[in-house]
Amino acid sequence: MTKRVDHTDEYFGTKVADPYRWLEDDVRENADVAAWVAMENKQTAAFLEKIPERARINKRLTELWNFEKFGTPFKAGGRIYFFKNNGLQNQYVLYMQETAESEPQVLIDPNTWSADGTVALAGEVFSDDGRYVAYSIQDAGSDWKVWKIMEVATKQLLPDELRWIKFNEPAWTPDGNGFFYARFPEPQAGAQFQNLNVNQAVYYHRVGTPQSEDILVFHRPDQPEWGYSCEVTEDGSYLVITVHVGTDDRYRVFFKDLREPFGQPVSLVNNFENEYSFIGNDGPVFYFQTDLNAPRKRVIAVDTRAIPRGIDVAKKDEPGVPPPYREIIPQQAETITGVSFVGNLFFVESLKDAKTQVALYRPDGGFLRNIDFPGIGSASGFGGKRTDTETYYSFSSFDTPPSIYKYDIFTGSSTLQRQAKVDFDPKQYEVKQVFYQSKDGTKVPMFIAHKAGLKLDGTNPTLLYGYGGFSIPLTPSFSISRLAWMEMGGVFALANLRGGGEYGEEWHKAGTKLNKQNVFDDFIAAAEWLIANKYTQPKKLAIQGGSNGGLLVGACETQRPELFGACLPAVGVMDMLRFQKFTAGRYWVDDYGSSDNAEEFSALLKYSPYHNIKPGVCYPPTMVMTADTDDRVVPGHSFKFAAALQAAQSCENPILIRIETRAGHGAGTPTSKLIEEITDQWSFLVKVLDVKLK
Repeated sequence: MTKRVDHTDEYFGTKVADPYRWLEDDVRENADVAAWVAMENKQTAAFLEKIPERARINKRLTELWNFEKFGTPFKAGGRIYFFKNNGLQNQYVLYMQETAESEPQVLIDPNTWSADGTVALAGEVFSDDGRYVAYSIQDAGSDWKVWKIMEVATKQLLPDELRWIKFNEPAWTPDGNGFFYARFPEPQAGAQFQNLNVNQAVYYHRVGTPQSEDILVFHRPDQPEWGYSCEVTEDGSYLVITVHVGTDDRYRVFFKDLREPFGQPVSLVNNFENEYSFIGNDGPVFYFQTDLNAPRKRVIAVDTRAIPRGIDVAKKDEPGVPPPYREIIPQQAETITGVSFVGNLFFVESLKDAKTQVALYRPDGGFLRNIDFPGIGSASGFGGKRTDTETYYSFSSFDTPPSIYKYDIFTGSSTLQRQAKVDFDPKQYEVKQVFYQSKDGTKVPMFIAHKAGLKLDGTNPTLLYGYGGFSIPLTPSFSISRLAWMEMGGVFALANLRGGGEYGEEWHKAGTKLNKQNVFDDFIAAAEWLIANKYTQPKKLAIQGGSNGGLLVGACETQRPELFGACLPAVGVMDMLRFQKFTAGRYWVDDYGSSDNAEEFSALLKYSPYHNIKPGVCYPPTMVMTADTDDRVVPGHSFKFAAALQAAQSCENPILIRIETRAGHGAGTPTSKLIEEITDQWSFLVKVLDVKLK
């Protein structure tokens, strides 16, 4: 039994016990927490090792995983680049080609950086002339990145090394002599994995100089919670600084004329009420994706010459006074999810019931054509320059492995470049989309995938996945782990819950703050629909989610424990009263609210997974997943939740926690660890759902 402490906090007159507060300490700094982690991992390993099907599951996952994987190609500095994994390599390798016909050659291979594959290539940005590439190194899954610079032609590594950077990437100046970027102050020793991320500032780094000599470009010490992203316009004339304060798409915007060495950044948008995502420019005219007076978003043009010292784009329209912007592409029936400016055309991506669609528009806003895709699925890519004549994209679905296409912008034709060769027959599987009603009558979409000919007799092991937050949509895409689950006879269901980005900002806001319970109601209704329609039954139904989805699983498990046969919450936000006190947690107040607000505190306390565990309840078999180097959602969330659940459990159902070492929130996880993790998850489900492998 985990040690309890007598700790109580008071919020607006309400006393809240926190008996496992000590488990918040960093495992690297507290020997007691490290010992607890070792004990829990030992118990979990002992449980999993006794599952006879585990070796078979691992073997099949490894076989399925072992195929060539390609990233979507992109152009930079006259060359073509793409990522490739030969099959079981721990990390993807970056290749380059001088032309489409040239033999690819390795540019960066992160597999040489560590023996266990836990050091990853996390980002790369090429100078306009293609001479240099700035790339970031991610160690053990941490959000902190170290940026280095390589000379592409010689593959020579320069001495430059930039630290204390996260949620940011460089923006090169057109001369290739340096770049703009944003960084945080160096944290105190031992606090880098838990301290709040505040006081970010924008700097200019000149190639070949130490970071200590970088020039401060923009900083607001009076606004420590402001965060920044930088972009240099394609013509090299302007630096655009986008300012955010949370996870919502609500931005302030500044710009600086790079042709004026002593010019100061000018305010273009002076409040945080709407989205203004920079798309590109035509000289002093800037294009933005915005939800200003358009909840499903539109594209506008802003002439920065309108007022010499900057204009307030977000100023309310006044009768008889023209707005300081011009609408280019109006709001559509479906929500716009992204816009790129390639080949002198706007590529407008949107979702129709969570399925990708892309339309092309001329610079004046005139519609040109749609891009046709080979079925229900997800497409991504469409990057490039305004002068390009072609672009690349990838397409996949639950039963369609990733396929890479080259798109001719002049003719509108797509040419298949590569298609992944996976050891399965897509004709043996079927994918459908259904719509069900949530508790309040809201219609919610859900994708269901399984082997063809499935019998609806209520006995099928079923895995229900969800997220429902931060305006992030879940779309149908290919997954080896889900394929393996379906191959084992399982049904996979993905519910598009409120809080996500499937239907625009209204759908998102319907699942945030005081409305967060809607997300849990949507997920519970999805489970009830699967049971009512004879796909499964409670003892055969598992739920899964990560990060905000881990919160989703934890909340639904504590609200309706009798409805599920297994729960797999991963790297979840489980203590809703203290999340804002660690690392990036303060950003999430946009979605969750804060316990520092009386009304929001009451709402948070009602569903906070850690605080709603009740002694004497029989909770479903649960395996909590987290990692010791997760500095996004600190592992203390999962530690406290697992300890409280174990103490409260009133029946024999196992409550386990699997704590990965030298891993973070998910990004950069090596292939070997991914296969091990999924092996353990599917083995756990086979055991507790009583799945009979054929």
